[in-house]
Parts: sequence; C-alpha cells; structure tokens
Amino acid sequence: MWCWQRLLIFGGVSLRGGGGASVPLAGSRVLVCRRQLSGADSETLKQRRAQIMSRGLPKQKPIEGVKQVIVVASGKGGVGKSTTAVNLALALAANDSSKAVGLLDVDVYGPSIPKMMNLKGNPELSQSNLMRPLLNYGIACMSMGFLVEETAPVVWRGLMVMSAIEKLLRQVDWGQLDYLVVDMPPGTGDVQISVSQNIPISGAVIVSTPQDIALMDARKGAEMFRKVHVPVLGLVQNMSVFQCPKCKHRTHIFGADGARRLARTLDLDVLGDIPLHLNIRETSDTGQPIVFSQPESDEAKAYLRIAAEVVKRLPPPLE
Repeated sequence: MWCWQRLLIFGGVSLRGGGGASVPLAGSRVLVCRRQLSGADSETLKQRRAQIMSRGLPKQKPIEGVKQVIVVASGKGGVGKSTTAVNLALALAANDSSKAVGLLDVDVYGPSIPKMMNLKGNPELSQSNLMRPLLNYGIACMSMGFLVEETAPVVWRGLMVMSAIEKLLRQVDWGQLDYLVVDMPPGTGDVQISVSQNIPISGAVIVSTPQDIALMDARKGAEMFRKVHVPVLGLVQNMSVFQCPKCKHRTHIFGADGARRLARTLDLDVLGDIPLHLNIRETSDTGQPIVFSQPESDEAKAYLRIAAEVVKRLPPPLE
C-alpha cells in the first residue's frame, strides 16, 4: 500500500512519491508532515508548533506603576462598552477610596473617553519625556482623543495604529495605580491581540446587549481572550430593559436574558445588568458620568455592584 507524504516547502519545490526520495531546491528547508503519526510523534509535533508560534510573540511586560489591568471589550460596536468602562472606573474608585484608578482609551479610530470624562487638551510631558494623563473626577485618563483634533478622522493603516497603541501602553506616566481600566475597540483584531500579548491583563469584562446579533460577537470576543490566555471575569448585560418614565411599564427591547444564556454556555458569570435609561445617555453625553453625577440612582448602584463583582474575581495584584 502506497505511503505518501505531503511537503510544506520554505524557499523551494520538492516532489516525493511513495517511498521515493525528495529533491528540494538548494538552500530550501523542508518540513515533512505525515498523514498518520504515532502518539509520541503527534505530541512532539504539537510541542514543536507551540515553540515556533511562541517565537513571534512579544514578552509581556507590566505597565510601570500599574498593579492590575482590566480590559472592557465587546464583539460589536454600539453596545455601550465605553459607557461601561467609564462608569466601571468611577465605581472602582467609589467603592474603595483608597484605590487609585486610571482609564486608558485604546479605541484609536473612535475615542469616546475625552467627551465622557469632560476632558480636553494635550497631555504634558514629564521630565522623563512620558505623557502625563489628564485628570477628572479623580480618574487619570489617556486617550488618542487627546493627541488629535476632536473632529479630525484618524485615517491610519495598521502599522501606524500599532505604533500608537505602543505609545499609549509604554509612554504614559501613570504614577501608582491599583486599577487601570482599558476601553478596547470593538471586535477581535490587531489592537485586542496586541494589547493582550504585550501587557499582563488581570481580567476582561465583556459587554453586550441581550440581542442575539450582539451576543454572537460577544461570544467571539470571550473566546478570543481565552485563546490569548486572558481570564474572562464575566459579562455585563447592557440595555437589559427599558422602563417607561410615565407609566413605568418595562419592555425588553433587545430581548430578555440573552447574556445570561450565553454566560451559561461559556461557563461564565453575568456581573450585572444595566438598564436602557435616559439618565445614562444624558450624563455620558454631557461629560458627567452617572456614577459621579447621580451616585444614589439605581443606575449608578448597578455599576457599583458590577465593580464589586469584578474585584471579587481579580487575581492577586502585581507587587
């Protein structure tokens, strides 16, 4: 019975029949993949693949002065990720006034943090030529929105975006922070992978509405973080229910409990539900986040509970 081998060739061409000799071009490297492998050979091949893949990965280096990094992500845009990131940062500080909290916006193409945190201007440089974050409501903030004109589109290709991300990660003087909340762009692309592979992340929070379309992408986001070995702390079900301000009737505009069903599928927890409420939208648009401006409201208390659940699930901080 003929035993054939398929060749993957780097730099040359080679043909090989059953039992014949392979003849690669001069100087080429040949990797032979057999159709049938023994158990030991299969394990060796897996280890070899892992070694090859790891060569191209950057070594994770902590952000100086930052004990724990929490990323807030979503598979799809428009689900309230940035609003959640802002109010989570404020809630972390409100729950424990002894903790220093920072907020990093790495959504290069659509930075929202400057408007939501009511911040404008360019960051100053420290003596070591690092950018100093802008401060409001007790939260240190950095965003691409501070480095470009407010109305100017960022028309950059991938390499320029990666360079900007590197600067936001490595050229900011955060001082000493207990928590750095990172507002990620939507999706599962270069930025998410680059951030995950460059810095140690304590955990990811996935934001989604209960709508099936949003949940499909939220699942992809959670699976991506698992693939790059970032712990997923849980899901936030945003815009979970709308209550009419006049008659108080509650309507599940985007569906009911979709994030809870997804969480069970992924063996995750739902950290909390945030309603679809006018106050959340208005306070975000005016640069006075609801956790700061209306701390006694039910909506602010929902964010405070989510922050408490996040802290419970974090691993021990870096010292």
